[in-house]
Amino acid sequence: MMTLAVMFGVTEAGISQFLKRQKAQDGSTNSQRIGRPRVTDRNDDRNILKTSRTNPRLTAPAIRREVFLNSPSPPSVSTVKRRLNAAGIMGRRPVKKPLISEKNRAARVKWTKEHHNWTRQDWNKILWSDESKFLLFGSDGIQWVRRPIGSRYHPKYQLPTVKHGGGSCMVWGAFSGSGIGPLHRVNGIMDKHVYKDILQNQMLPHLRAMGRGSVYQQDNDPKHTSLFVKDWFKSRRVNVMGWPSQSPDLNPIEHLWEELERRCANKRAKNCNEKFAQLLSEWNQIPMSTIDTLLNSMQRRCQAVIDARGFATKY
Repeated sequence: MMTLAVMFGVTEAGISQFLKRQKAQDGSTNSQRIGRPRVTDRNDDRNILKTSRTNPRLTAPAIRREVFLNSPSPPSVSTVKRRLNAAGIMGRRPVKKPLISEKNRAARVKWTKEHHNWTRQDWNKILWSDESKFLLFGSDGIQWVRRPIGSRYHPKYQLPTVKHGGGSCMVWGAFSGSGIGPLHRVNGIMDKHVYKDILQNQMLPHLRAMGRGSVYQQDNDPKHTSLFVKDWFKSRRVNVMGWPSQSPDLNPIEHLWEELERRCANKRAKNCNEKFAQLLSEWNQIPMSTIDTLLNSMQRRCQAVIDARGFATKY
């Protein structure tokens, strides 16, 4: 032990303890196992994990019924949960993504392969656009609170709500490689005629200011792709980027809306006018570094869709 201690640079006691543990692991010790014996064997554990991986939406009671259907003494639901947790399979909230059909998957892959090798100069020519809704009171997102046990209904840890959501403010916005573009409040229901007015008075002047070769991007919402709007694009000679359906993960403006939501998260508004004033103020303060980050991510976004074979990605 002295020789080993000098060789490994530890104490003799450390070597002694290591050898004792090794001896115990080899089963050559007479120490008796403590605690209750496991009610499931390795085969049961494998079947539990296999069933969960085959259908991730199954609950622990459902897995228990399926795996131990003919067992005279099936384990408890808590045991099934422990086996899943030990394998790292926890119950989690699933992320919500658009339903993508086979046709849309193929179109997404085709689009990303065509644009995967675009340079930053190419992306700078695109005017990205979208509409978004912002609540006057609260947020659409999931909110968490850290609270002590037994204090669920304490006012400090409650999330106040109002009937009918308290109203909302719909806006249309755009940005490009040159910076933040216009932000326009949408009054009433947005149809093709309202959208045409936005294109004429908000989008077109900004697109013209970007210079020759600029391209307008929009999603495939019915009011965007109506014949009325298409004729308007044709008469104004506006180049419109082809866009695959169900592809918010390819549109960087989605992350710009999230940034705007975070900036206005702690600001309450009494009405739509006040809310839009807050949104416009924060919109104009979004730095160019944020725009650079979003446009520099386009190659990664394209690669992620290609790797996912057209399915939705983390973006």
